[in-house]
Amino acid sequence: MPISFPVSIKTRMISSGPKQTVYYPKAVEVEDRELQRFINRTIVDQTQKLIHEQAGNMPTSVEEMLGSFEIKNNQREVLSLSLSNYTYHFQAAHGLTIIKSLTFDLGKKKLCRLNDLFKPGSDYVKRISDLVALQIKQRDIPLLGEFTGISPDQDFYIADKSLVIYFQLYEITPYVFGFPMFPISVYDLQDIIEESGPLGRMAVNN
Repeated sequence: MPISFPVSIKTRMISSGPKQTVYYPKAVEVEDRELQRFINRTIVDQTQKLIHEQAGNMPTSVEEMLGSFEIKNNQREVLSLSLSNYTYHFQAAHGLTIIKSLTFDLGKKKLCRLNDLFKPGSDYVKRISDLVALQIKQRDIPLLGEFTGISPDQDFYIADKSLVIYFQLYEITPYVFGFPMFPISVYDLQDIIEESGPLGRMAVNN
């Protein structure tokens, strides 16, 4: 039976001190228990990776850590969410936030990479890079250097009828600019998207 309805989400928490709390989502009451376990295991793994990336192998101690999440899409058999982790280290100039997103194709019971959203052989990297370059120009976004395009596994999430491409702090813009987010309409990609995939389902008007 297709899971076209929203997945029920509850908030869970990891805490290792008064100023170190990480909130993350947990899928509950999914009829397919195997799928539910897969979703939750993937979320926990990514949450732990962010904690380790922020706290592991650092010469200074963690003064503060706050993890949170946002559900970006929860319809049409597509669950797309973002996990963020803000960490401040002792005597650092400022804290640093990392955002990582997970997009699940519930119909196919898989975690999607960017290339999974497009037809095999399509040059999605160039198409998206051109659209991002156009937005950089139109929005007059300050860059650290010349924009040379996205990577094949660029960070992304799906929000309704948009594919949102984003970059980490310092990746292409100065820290003060924050996270550069580039929403791209599914209709600007319609000829190359995989019709049976998440973007294909978002593009259908019903």
